[in-house]
This record gives sequence, structure tokens and C-alpha cells, in this order.
Amino acid sequence: MNVSVVIPAKNEESTIAAVVTGALRIGDVCEVVVVDDGSTDATAAHAGSAGARVVSHPYSRGNGAAVRSGALAATQPVLVFMDGDGQHDPADIPKLLEQLQQGHDLAVGARRTRQDQSSFARWGANSVYNRLASLLVGHRVDDLTSGFRAFRRREFLSVLPLLPNGFSYPTTSTMAYFRAGRSVRFVPVRVGRRAAGAPSHIRPLRDGLRFLTIIFKVVTLYSPLKVFAPVSAALFAIGSAYYLYTYMADERFTNMGMLLFLSSLMTFLFGLLAEQITTLIHLQVRPTDAAPTAERRTTDEP
Repeated sequence: MNVSVVIPAKNEESTIAAVVTGALRIGDVCEVVVVDDGSTDATAAHAGSAGARVVSHPYSRGNGAAVRSGALAATQPVLVFMDGDGQHDPADIPKLLEQLQQGHDLAVGARRTRQDQSSFARWGANSVYNRLASLLVGHRVDDLTSGFRAFRRREFLSVLPLLPNGFSYPTTSTMAYFRAGRSVRFVPVRVGRRAAGAPSHIRPLRDGLRFLTIIFKVVTLYSPLKVFAPVSAALFAIGSAYYLYTYMADERFTNMGMLLFLSSLMTFLFGLLAEQITTLIHLQVRPTDAAPTAERRTTDEP
């Protein structure tokens, strides 16, 4: 299995060389592509001296943009993404590749315990995201936000246009694979701490709200009724309760009751229409069609 390891990096000069060296020791790894996302330190120089092929952004465009650049620059049929801050152990790469060999489409290195999270608040937030995503996609999601993952390049290029520029690419890709009916496997791995003095680029409140927004955007893109149907059911239940109350109290059916029932019906019909539209779109778009589009869009970005 020929593998390209893609490492988005920004100001990781203290750890990037060790990560690159460790990845190149793995037998299946043919190349390491480090995307220097506008670093102001010597990240690019250290990565290059360690044996990586460096793709540089002239200014910081975001983690998702770095992932896109790395995926397009990679030359091998299998992609492994990992962080450049030393939290992911390159020795765990074979665990992910084994899942692809067994037929899974996406293998995610999942953090096992709260100690693997950088803080209690981060652990709590990720637990909420995992439960919500599990509910929406109908499958257990062990680690929605892990950046340590392996894909087949051709399949990954088909979801490339969905990726945001920020830190939500793991959320988007995981949800997209689930909703597209692809096989996702979570592999327990040990995640280390960031190097001392290395600041995290993730802001829990701001990026947390983005994660939640992206979860709903991807679900409505692939299965709108997962969102519209519960809202419709809630409006119908409220309308029924309100009608029962007004009938018992005044023996009449009010305009508000009618509005709630109509809102329930319209919400369901909107969801049904959106479901049919997305089905038609997915029948027309194949990975072979989507990949060139993704490449053109990413290449044309400033």
C-alpha cells in the first residue's frame, strides 16, 4: 500500500522534524508532504531538512485549506493526515492502514480517554459533538474531531469541495463519509500532549460553534429529513397539545393551533423535497466527476 502522509503545519518548528522522520520510517510511506500554512518560524526549513516535500502558503489560509493543498499535492493512492505538533505517533499509521486493507473507506485515530484530550473543557465539548453526530448519522462516532485519519485519495477528493478553511475538516469529512454510506472505522490510539510552550490554534468557543454548524450543514446536505422530520414532529406535538388545551378550555380550534399544524406539514414537505433533490444530486455526481472539480477549485484559490 503506497501512502502519502500529509501534515498541515503552522509554527511547529520544535516538533515537525521529529514527526516527519517518524513518518518516513513507516514501510508503506512513500512521501511526506508538509503544508506550511504561513508559518512565521522555521517550520518549512526543518520539515524540508527532515526529508519532507514542503508546500508553502504565503499567508495563513486555515487548516482546511492546508489539507486541500496537501491532498492535491500528494502523489500516492492512500492519504494519511496527522498533526505536526507531536500529538500523533507515526507508529500508529499501520493501525489505520490495516483498516483500509480490510475494506473500510475511512480510518480515524480515536482518542481513548479524557487524558488524551488537552483539557477537561475540550473533552466535554468533544463528547457533546460525538453524541450529537452519532444521533444524526445513526452510527456511533467515537472521535469526530480527530485529525489523525487515513483515506483513499480518489474518494477523499470527492468531498474536497465541502471542506471549510478552518479546523472543521475532520468533522466535515467524517459526517460526509457517513452520510454517503461509506464505511468508517475508529481505531483507538494514544495521543500525546503538545510540546511545552506550543500554543493550540483551536479556540474552543468559536471553533466549537463552527463544528456544530458544520454538523447540521453536512447532515442537511446528505440527509435533510434527519433535521426536518424531528422539527416537524415537534411542531405537530405542540399543535396537538395546544388544540387539546383550547378544546378542553373553550371547546374551539384556534388560529394558533391551525398555524402550528400547517407549520408542521410545511416543514415536513420542505424536508421531503430537500431529500429528493439531494438524492438526485448524489445520483449524478460520482467521485470521478467530483475530483477534477475539487482540484480546479482549490488550484484557483488565491
